[in-house]
Amino acid sequence: MAFFPKILLRSELESYLRNVFTNKELVAAVGGPEAENLFENLLKHLAHPPSFTTVRVNPLSTSIENVKSLLKEEIHKQFPGLNIPILQHPIVPDLLLIPVIGPRRTLKQHPVQVIVGAQCGNAVLRGAHVYAAGIVSASKWMKAGDEVSVFSDIEGKCKRGAKEFTGNKIFIGNGISELSRNEIFCCNNPVKGKGIKMTEPVYLSPSFDNVLSGYIFLQNLPSAVVSHVLNPQPGERILDMCAAPGGKTTHIATLMEDQGEVIALDKIASKVEKIKQNASVLKLKCIKAFCFNSTKAVRDQNCPDEQGDGPPFFPESFDRILLDAPCSGMGQRPNMVCPFSLKELTSYQPLQRKLFSAAVELLRPGGTLVYSTCTVTLSENEEQVAWALKTFPCLKLQPQEPHVGGEGMMGAELPPDQLKLLQRFDPSRVEFCSVDTNHCSAQPSDTIPLANKDTIGFFIARFLKAR
Repeated sequence: MAFFPKILLRSELESYLRNVFTNKELVAAVGGPEAENLFENLLKHLAHPPSFTTVRVNPLSTSIENVKSLLKEEIHKQFPGLNIPILQHPIVPDLLLIPVIGPRRTLKQHPVQVIVGAQCGNAVLRGAHVYAAGIVSASKWMKAGDEVSVFSDIEGKCKRGAKEFTGNKIFIGNGISELSRNEIFCCNNPVKGKGIKMTEPVYLSPSFDNVLSGYIFLQNLPSAVVSHVLNPQPGERILDMCAAPGGKTTHIATLMEDQGEVIALDKIASKVEKIKQNASVLKLKCIKAFCFNSTKAVRDQNCPDEQGDGPPFFPESFDRILLDAPCSGMGQRPNMVCPFSLKELTSYQPLQRKLFSAAVELLRPGGTLVYSTCTVTLSENEEQVAWALKTFPCLKLQPQEPHVGGEGMMGAELPPDQLKLLQRFDPSRVEFCSVDTNHCSAQPSDTIPLANKDTIGFFIARFLKAR
C-alpha cells in the first residue's frame, strides 16, 4: 500500500477545488497547466502536516529565551539523542518554530493493528498520542503493552469494535498499547485516557499537551500573524466575533499587555467555556467571553441600556474587530478526508457576509477590521473582499504588517494593487519535500522561508473604516 494516495478527498470536493484553481482569469494569467499543478500540489499538501510545529510564547509570563530552554529539555525527553533546533521567527518574534521530521517511510509495521478515525489520525500526524476515544478497531489479540501499528480510516467505513479492517487506510506510525482490546471496547461508552503511546510516528513532532501551561500556546503561523495584523493597542476595546477556542483572543489580549477590553463571542456554550479556560491558564484578565450569535451582535439604538457590557452592542462601539469567519476549512492540514457535502462547502459565503455587515456597523470610524479564514477558495476570500469594497464605501484596504504570506489570488476582479495588500498562505506554492534529521541542522536563513510557505492554507484582509 502506498504511504499516501495522490488524492485523498472525495470526488465532489476534488471537483470543487478544481474549479477554484481553473477559473478563467487565473488560467489566462498563469496558463492552464500551471493552474492544474497548483490544484494537484494543494491536494498533496493537504494530506501532510506543515513542515514546522509553531509555538506562541506568552511574553507576559516569561521570556522567549526561557521558553526555548524549557522546550529543548522537553524535546530531549521525548526524543533522546536528536538535536532538533528551536528557531525564533524574525518577523513574528513571539513565535517559535520547531522542524517536523518526516515522512519516515521505512518504519516496520507490526502484526497487531489499530484503526483510528480520520480526525484522530490528523492529530497523530501533528504529534499527538492516540486517545482511547479515537480508536475504532483493534486486532482481536491486542493486549496492554503490545507494539502496534496505527492506521487512519480515511473514509469512515470501519465499524467500531471490528477485529480487522481491509478498507482504505493510511499508516501513520507505531506505538505501545496502554489498554487491551477488551478494555477499549468493553461497553458502549467511550473509554477515556490515552490508548496508544506513539513511539514511531510517521512524522516526528513533539507533543506539547499540558506542557508549559501559561507559557506557550500551540498556534499555526498564519493564525499568529492575524493578531499582529490587527495591531491591538493597550486600552482599546476590541471584538473577536467568532472567537473559539480562543487562540487569537488570548493573543490579542497579550499584545495589548492585558490592558483594555477584549470581547469574545461564540454561539456554542461549550466553546465559550474553552475561551474562558484558555484565558485563565494564560492569566489574562481583560477578556470577557459571551455565548452569542455574532450575526445579531448589533443593538437597536432605541433600546434602553439595561444589559451592561454584554451583547448586543451599540453601533460604532469597538476600536478594532477581528472576524475570523466560519469557513469551509479547506486550508487545514493534515486533512486526509472531507466529511462535508458540496452543498455545505458552498454555504459559508452568505453567513460570512452577514457577519461582515455586523462588523462594519459595530466598528467606529477610523477603526480597523481584519477578516480572515483558514480556507483556500476564492469565494470565501478574494470575492468577499471585492463584495465588501463595493457594498461598504466607507471601507478601504490597508497594508498588512507583518506580511509573510503571498499576495491575493486573481479571479475576483480585484486590481493588482489591491491583491498586493491581501495576504494568502497557499501550501500549493511550495514543493513538497521530506525532512530528515540532517535538514534540522540547516541555518535559519534556509528554514524560515520554508516555514513561511509550508503552512496551513489561510487568508487575511485588513480594512480601515473611513471617518
